[in-house]
Amino acid sequence: MVPPARFSTPSAGTCVCSSTPSRGSGAELVGAPIATPSRIKQPNSSRCFVCGVENEHGFALSFYETAPDTVETTAVIPERYQGDPGVAHGGIVAALLDEVTLRAAVVGEPEHRMLTARLDVRFRSSVPVETPLRVVGRLVERRRRATRTRGEVLLPDGRTGAEALLMDHPDSGMSRARLAELGWRVIPDGPA
Repeated sequence: MVPPARFSTPSAGTCVCSSTPSRGSGAELVGAPIATPSRIKQPNSSRCFVCGVENEHGFALSFYETAPDTVETTAVIPERYQGDPGVAHGGIVAALLDEVTLRAAVVGEPEHRMLTARLDVRFRSSVPVETPLRVVGRLVERRRRATRTRGEVLLPDGRTGAEALLMDHPDSGMSRARLAELGWRVIPDGPA
């Protein structure tokens, strides 16, 4: 088992990545989230490492609002992203936490765009590769100039593999039109 580590990384931003929307994909650009009885699907980007649907090296994860101020997804970290054998690289785990915590900041306010100012990650247990992991983000505090959120990567047995606190600040440069240019859209889930 890898001993717990603690680090703090500043980030210039996340998720709304430079890309172009796919043509004829049938996806709704920006638009309203897609709701099901128990969850609301959030938009994806085209090229984001974590949620980009056109990034062949990324995860292409879908995120869902599952409760007030809560967003989650299920992720399987491929073996190619391991650090020690069978254990996910810490940077990959941090990327998942960065994404889910930023998404928690916009639950219920899709126009509220944020950029990471500070991400504090604590590794509590080895996070395995090739294993379904529940990744959950929750809003802690929303203010006009800064928002705080908390994220967790939960192991199959329910233990916390890693957790993070995020402080972010508003991104005033992301209009609906700019988000659409970048490929930010809600993509309907495929057949169940």
